[in-house]
Amino acid sequence: MDWLIVITLAASFGALVTSHLTLCAGLAKREGLWRGALAFLLPPLALVWGLTHRLRVRSAVWLTSAVLYVVALIAASSGA
Repeated sequence: MDWLIVITLAASFGALVTSHLTLCAGLAKREGLWRGALAFLLPPLALVWGLTHRLRVRSAVWLTSAVLYVVALIAASSGA
């Protein structure tokens, strides 16, 4: 069972980083470089601005992978 948690941690973290970068790039392309850079530095802004600027699929992947990562991190730290 430990290997499943490790694989989930790695996959969800990779998906989170990738979706965050694509979300920031999409924001920079649509709304200007400063907004993409600020969203890169403050990850919750990327999600909020992504939802308000019609980047719904990227935002959904970001949110799903973030939730999955937190759940797997809690499972790993609790020794489940």
